[in-house]
Amino acid sequence: MRTAFLSLALLLAPIAAQAQSCPAPLRDARRLVLVLAPTLSSSTASVRRYERASPAKPWREIGGPISALIGHRGVAWAHAFRKFARRGEPIKTDGDKRAPAGFFRIGRSFGFSPSRLPGYLRIVTGMVCVDDARSPAYNTITTRAKVGWKVHGENMWRASAYRRGLLVDYPSDRRDRAGSCIFIHVRLASMTGTAGCVALPEPQVARLQDFARTGAVLAVLPKQALARFKACLP
Repeated sequence: MRTAFLSLALLLAPIAAQAQSCPAPLRDARRLVLVLAPTLSSSTASVRRYERASPAKPWREIGGPISALIGHRGVAWAHAFRKFARRGEPIKTDGDKRAPAGFFRIGRSFGFSPSRLPGYLRIVTGMVCVDDARSPAYNTITTRAKVGWKVHGENMWRASAYRRGLLVDYPSDRRDRAGSCIFIHVRLASMTGTAGCVALPEPQVARLQDFARTGAVLAVLPKQALARFKACLP
């Protein structure tokens, strides 16, 4: 019995070590939304959904591919994941119109209409996502009543692309000015790219809201970076 236990432990050890070497929050994720751009300068990407029973189990694809719009100028490594960038690959900064590459927890669902989704954020008149690095409210959603009208930000209730979406837990602060207000939101017919978000047809956003209700991770990567995470990704 002891020999069998030791054999099993030895068999599982490489899997455990492999999981430990993966970047957070991917390391412990059980649901994954993978956004893959053909190149660093692509404004379109493919989106696939995966799940696994535990961090030690292999990923299983359950949806996709779906075409999405990303940054007008492609992708750039998020400040928190800049150590994975190779020479010549851009690092995300405010206003660069690039989607951040890296791994991020998907947060609350939001939209204009009421919803019974857990933690749902209803967008109402006055709600703003602050992208003004001079403001202590940088990279947060608040109201004009609290920050006033001189602070620069996206007036979310006026943007039809935000009628349905999901927040992305994007690590950034006003000191680094590494980008702000990153969402998954509705792709409008007039769009050719985004300022840094991921835009999908509304039915697909609704599907992602349901998929992520128990927690999921968003991975945004250029295809050339896949091999750097081959032990962690599908």
